[in-house]
Amino acid sequence: MSEPRTTQTSTLTPPNGVPAPGTDLTAPPPVRERVGLLARLGIPHSLRWGFLGVLVFMTGDGIESNFIAPHIAGVLGSGGTDSAAMIIGIYGVAVLVASYFAGVLSDLWGPRRVMTVGAVLWVVFQVAFLAALPTASVGLIALTYFLRGLGFPLFAFSFLCWINHTVARERNATAVGWFYVVFTGGLPTLGSLIAIGTIPALGGGSLGETWSMALSLVFVVVGWVIVRSGVREPTGLGRIAPREQSAARVLASGIEVCVRRPKVLLAVLIRLVNTAPEFGMFVIMPAVIGTELGWGQAKWLTMTVIVYAGNILFNAFFGALGDRIGWIRTVKWFGIAASAVGLLAWWYVPHLVPAGSEWGFWLATAAGTVFGIMLAGFTPMGAIVPAFAGAERRGAAMAMYATAAGGATFLGNAVVGLVLPWGGGSGVVWTFVALYALAFVVLWFLRVPEEAASGHEPEPAAVRR
Repeated sequence: MSEPRTTQTSTLTPPNGVPAPGTDLTAPPPVRERVGLLARLGIPHSLRWGFLGVLVFMTGDGIESNFIAPHIAGVLGSGGTDSAAMIIGIYGVAVLVASYFAGVLSDLWGPRRVMTVGAVLWVVFQVAFLAALPTASVGLIALTYFLRGLGFPLFAFSFLCWINHTVARERNATAVGWFYVVFTGGLPTLGSLIAIGTIPALGGGSLGETWSMALSLVFVVVGWVIVRSGVREPTGLGRIAPREQSAARVLASGIEVCVRRPKVLLAVLIRLVNTAPEFGMFVIMPAVIGTELGWGQAKWLTMTVIVYAGNILFNAFFGALGDRIGWIRTVKWFGIAASAVGLLAWWYVPHLVPAGSEWGFWLATAAGTVFGIMLAGFTPMGAIVPAFAGAERRGAAMAMYATAAGGATFLGNAVVGLVLPWGGGSGVVWTFVALYALAFVVLWFLRVPEEAASGHEPEPAAVRR
């Protein structure tokens, strides 16, 4: 909003009651833009519909999150468990690749266009994946699920790049926190909540799961429509990278910034570790909670909803806390140290209480909720990574941040695949704890540039409040 012209005056008079010479008493007072509640909470007014669109889209993506592995195994029959693990692992590779391109293509084409590409890929290959399941062909199922895995990172992480190119530095971590509120609010929280109701309502068992996955198409399409029709913020509507940079240079910019700024690479590796245990637990916990400990699928889905509801409630809180007490300090003690304790509690408490007992289930859920809440302590990483890169390389840094965020899916699945056969579930959990410990050590040696952390870093012209 431009400033009022100096010749325009208001009906207000100085304290002595005498208007200044030349005052136009008939001119209306200048109108000040009102700051709405969402803006005061840290959600940029120009992007508000984008947050809702991501929530709805990720709800669709999250419907299957806590039953897809056993569902694929059931479809494939004998030996299906190993094949399902392989398919989920390949899906993680797709998420990793697409997460990188979400960042660099957002710079090249603009975030909104990349979000549309992601939505189209998701819809087309979700239909293909559902059609492949009845064939019980491992190759066809793996291919279609891999290609569908390209969809959600292009949609969600392109919007995260849009946020980072738009929001002022002093409110950056808070805005990133709200992004993870809606991201986690959909995947897995609301998605799992919907699955609790739709699976039995649509036929139960494998049939109910299949129709629930079909229903997810509706949420994904609606989420895209909300973003496409509701977000007009100009930064994200076209190319962000300088015009003089070639397309090849932009596409390689994420790798280049890690070479030129090693601290960006270290921060990216910390973000990679962040949610890897979350995706690893998605693989091992359904069988443990639902079958081994006798609580059943519905109880497992209920546990997931509650655990990550805690995460939703605290993402924005830890983003704001990071802006207040320091991004590094928040990640170090709440994100890493407390998450490691919470993860151990989520694994061991269910095994210590009586299997199948009602009170034991709720105690186990409370332990898991500690992990979900403390996982939100990593929220400031979305501000830390671009801060190490500087304003001129922000887009490249966000490409690597998105790669790490998506790569956590791959890392979580990879740890399960490598450790579970010989170390069991306990070995998987302790491997994640060891990764947290390594991240803690690395973060100890990092310090965010003061001008970036305080919000005083010079901003490019494209950045708007």
